[in-house]
Amino acid sequence: MFVIAPVLIGLAYAALNSLLPAVHRRPVNAVMVAGAGAAYLSGGFGVWELAFTAAMTYAAFRGLRSWRWIGVAWLMHTAWDLLHHRYGAPILPFAADSSLGCAICDPVIAVWCLAGGRSVPELWRSWVHRTAGRRTSPGGAGAQ
Repeated sequence: MFVIAPVLIGLAYAALNSLLPAVHRRPVNAVMVAGAGAAYLSGGFGVWELAFTAAMTYAAFRGLRSWRWIGVAWLMHTAWDLLHHRYGAPILPFAADSSLGCAICDPVIAVWCLAGGRSVPELWRSWVHRTAGRRTSPGGAGAQ
């Protein structure tokens, strides 16, 4: 159950973003990942926390124009989550495994961003179109 909840949170994040108009979806996500970059500012790695926040800010800024950069920033945050979990300085001081949960959730969000941050209906239509094409393609498996 510990793994399932963070995955569901990541999926819910992507689904709720579907409610935003496409024109606003990427800028909102750039701001969200910038905020995530500052979550550990007093997390125990001293000046490295500032360096990480600066790197995340740069990635988030680039994310204003590119879903790929937002996805990269979420993956950067995943690595930071894992370091903090290993170090024993969780993102939520009252929840010992919160950084590990975040490290499970963040890649789910990153994959959605790297796929273009499309709405759930858009992703569904794309998936149905691709799978339907495989079943009916001439020259598929068994064609001579």
